[in-house]
Amino acid sequence: MPGGGSTPPGGGLDTGVAPGGNFDLGVWELQEPVGSPGSPTTISSSRLQGAGGFQDSYFYTDGSDGAMTFWAPEKGVTTPNSNYARSELREMNRNGSAADWSLAGTHRLSATLRVVSVTSNVCVGQIHLGSGGSSTKPLIELYYHSNGDIVAGVENSPDGGQTTHTVGHVAVGTKWSYTIGVSGGNTIDLTVNGSVTHYAIPSSFNAYKQYFKAGSYNQSSSSSTTNGARVAFYALSVTHS
Repeated sequence: MPGGGSTPPGGGLDTGVAPGGNFDLGVWELQEPVGSPGSPTTISSSRLQGAGGFQDSYFYTDGSDGAMTFWAPEKGVTTPNSNYARSELREMNRNGSAADWSLAGTHRLSATLRVVSVTSNVCVGQIHLGSGGSSTKPLIELYYHSNGDIVAGVENSPDGGQTTHTVGHVAVGTKWSYTIGVSGGNTIDLTVNGSVTHYAIPSSFNAYKQYFKAGSYNQSSSSSTTNGARVAFYALSVTHS
């Protein structure tokens, strides 16, 4: 499966184009915190791609530095299985079908980002369960907390329950990098600012395929449309081998 792209040659981001002009969005679709209750709006990969691609107040190029920016307020449309709004990319295949890969092989989601603002905490990257059963849980979620802690939430089983691990700390507004990966069919490999940790994948997940997600999946809800989590990405890539 071909990998996604990252920043343009030379690493510079163009402030005058949509996110699709700076990032290869051919392997992503976007979910936004708008739409009808229980059915958030999704923007297809074909609409996201290119310098004139989709952008709005929830997903846009920052005019100061070109970052691909995601805004998820505390009040917004959510999926049926979540109480929290999100502006988040979901991994797709190049042919437009939903990504759904086996734990076997090597899979990597890499990003450089900064959390611009957050009221409580926000999930900025995850491996989510795909086909293979009825669970709608993630395998791992990477959270950024308002106190600066970066926390990995590793799911105990497809039935739920997370074990959390603090894996880093940076101040709000500070750039940092992560890689979330799977190798050998049974190990999660997590790198945060160069610090590597590994987590065993319980055999109860073996029946499930997986896919990556990245963006701003806000982890707090209220009646406010002005409080929330704003996350800016400077690099984002996916590889499978």
